[in-house]
Amino acid sequence: MFVYNITIKVDNLIADDWLQWQKEINIQEVLDSGLFYDHGIFRLLDQDDTEGKTFVIQYFAHSRKDYERFVQYHAATLFEKAKEKWGHHFITFQTLLQAVQ
Repeated sequence: MFVYNITIKVDNLIADDWLQWQKEINIQEVLDSGLFYDHGIFRLLDQDDTEGKTFVIQYFAHSRKDYERFVQYHAATLFEKAKEKWGHHFITFQTLLQAVQ
C-alpha cells in the first residue's frame, strides 16, 4: 500500500470553509481519478495554531504506479483549482509513504 500524504496549513480566517470544501468537493475529485481506493483526513494536534490550523489528508493507493499517474495527470489541475479558490491562505507539501510489513 502507498499513501499520498498531504500536509496543509490553512489560515484561520478560512479554515472552516476550507475543511467543508475538502469534505464536499476536493477529496471526491481526487477519488474520482480512480487511482486511490480510500482516504483519511486528520487535524494535527499540539501545534501552534496562531498562523493557521494544520491538516493532513491521506489517499491510499494499491501501487506506486497509481500514485505516479495521479501526479502526472491530475495533481497540477486540482492544485490550481485550490489556489484559485483559496489564494495565498494555505501552504502545503506532499510526501509519499509505503506501508512496511
